[in-house]
Parts: sequence; structure tokens; C-alpha cells
Amino acid sequence: MLGLFKKKTNTLLGIDISSTSVKLLELSRAGGRYRVEAYAVEPLPPNAVVEKNIAELEGVGQALGRVLTKARTNARNTAVAVAGSAVIAKTIEMDAGLSDDELENQIKLEADQYIPYPLEEVAIDFEVQGQSTRNAGRVEVLLAACRKENVEVREAALALAGLSAKVIDVEAYALERAYTLMAGQLGGNVDELTVAIVDIGATMTTLSVLHNGRTIYTREQLFGGRQLTEEIQRRYGLSMEEAGLAKKQGGLPDDYQAEVLTPFRDAVVQQVARSLQFFFAAGQYNDVDYILLAGGTASISGLDRLIQQKIGTPTLVANPFADMTLNSKVNASALASDAPALMIACGLAMRSFD
Repeated sequence: MLGLFKKKTNTLLGIDISSTSVKLLELSRAGGRYRVEAYAVEPLPPNAVVEKNIAELEGVGQALGRVLTKARTNARNTAVAVAGSAVIAKTIEMDAGLSDDELENQIKLEADQYIPYPLEEVAIDFEVQGQSTRNAGRVEVLLAACRKENVEVREAALALAGLSAKVIDVEAYALERAYTLMAGQLGGNVDELTVAIVDIGATMTTLSVLHNGRTIYTREQLFGGRQLTEEIQRRYGLSMEEAGLAKKQGGLPDDYQAEVLTPFRDAVVQQVARSLQFFFAAGQYNDVDYILLAGGTASISGLDRLIQQKIGTPTLVANPFADMTLNSKVNASALASDAPALMIACGLAMRSFD
């Protein structure tokens, strides 16, 4: 056999279920270069997901069915994520000579001292990180645990759309993985930088600080793009859906810029400054090399320049697809405008190549 017809790798669709939409992304890879094969975004019914918890299974399942149809993909296996706030992560030390099975048994024996829930209610996973710097003959093991109901409700929503969850990840790790694609944007080696990724979603803003490519700090706060949508709705007498569309597509009265958008942009700058202050107060850092804006709100025109001007740190809008090629069915301009909101979906889709 010449192996000309190599079997396609087991493609995983990266699916990010956020508070207002489901986002789907499919990647392929050839010779180290990624290609976007399919992508789609589908809004969720109001309050179907509340603070990253699925509240209405049916509504989410139906939105997943629609996003799948929109993306025109045949793949059915997925990688999805749970929120960092739902996960307990601890680095523990174990003997270096243990096999994976022995490690697993040992961790199950010891896990109850790290996890505040009954063990039958949690899903546990672990990954060996490398040699312990403190003790020769021991390895550092990252232990992650999450309540089973968080995982099961995602699996159930996917099943309603005929999808199957092959990988359950954590949002912060998916973000880390997508961040590795940013080298071109950040002028070189991302592993040597301290970068603040500010993910501004609809209702939640998450600050993740990465140092040498690893997350060293995260903080969530209730603030997001929905505040702008609600202000548009209130001021111009629109429905929530109309306000959301107007925010994206324009066509609002002349006073919108000065009366609504400018105060909101100022509020975003304040939130970013405050989040960074908390980070600086917490430890040995008093500066970051870059601020990367992610999430749907990041694409508000001029926001990156305003933050850079007010905070004095180079600020960029994240685009994990800058160096990728696109399948001809992918709408390039739509992908470019959705790019900052697709960081987590991108990091999940990259699990196909682990």
C-alpha cells in the first residue's frame, strides 16, 4: 500500500455554547497550516443559557440543529467546553514511575481531599505536566474536576441535534490553544510574552492573563455587550432582536454614536482597566505586553484604539484565522467580523489534531 488515500483524521467540530449563541467551527490541517472548512453562528433563545449554565435544553438543542445545517458539514463528533468557574483545577505531585492506570487509581483515592463535592457527582480528568521542579522522582499532575451535571447537560443538548461529545474541555484551555495561533499578530514568540486576553461576551467579561503561553490568572465579571443592546432597545423603541441587528449592521439615528456608543465604549475601557488593576494587585506583575480583545463586543469599531490610548498598552482585536486558508463555502468577511468571538470554538476545533 502506498498510503496515498490517507484516512481523514477524526474531525472534531469545535462548538462553543455561550449565553447568547452557539458557534461552530471545523478545521483541517495540512503541512502545519490550518484551513477553515466550515463555520456558523446561531443565536440562542433569550435565557436559554444563563451565566454559562444551560437552562433550556430544548432551545439549545434546536439552535445546535440549526447551526449544523447552516455550516453544511458532515462531521458529527464535537469538542465542547465547560466554563472555568465550573471547574476545580489543582496541580498535585505524584510518583514518576506510575502508569496511567495506576495514576488514575491513586488520584481517585486522593481526590476527595481536593474536591468539595461527593466523588460520585463529579467528572475527573488529569494530565501529567512534566517533572516536578521541587522533587526528583515526582511529576506534576494537573487534576481537573467538574460536576457531572455540567457535562451531562451539554451532552444531552448535543444529542438532540444528532451530535456526540468526544471531548469535554475547559474554556480557559481552549482559549490558551487558540492563543498559540497569535504569533503573527503579536510580533513573534507568544511563549515569551505576558498577554491579557479580555473576552467580552454578552453578559460576562473574562480576563485571562497568559504568561509564557499558560494561564496564570482569570477573573470573571458581570458586564457585556447586552448592556449596549438594551440601551439601543430602550432609546429607540426596538425589540431585543432588532436592537441586536442594528448594533451589528448600523442604520441607527445620528445621535447613536455620541449618546449611546461612546458612553458604552468608555464603560468597556473602565472594566478592562479595573480587571487589570485586580490582576496587578494580586501578584508580582505590574504590566502586560499586550491586551487582546476577544468576544462579540471586541469588534466594536475603534474599541482597540481607545483602550490602547487610555491604558497605554498595545491592544489588538484577536483573529485566530489570520494565517489560515478558507474553504470556498466559508464567507471570508463574515468570518473576519466574527473572529474575536470564535476564539474558544477555534481552540476546541484544534483538539482534532492532538
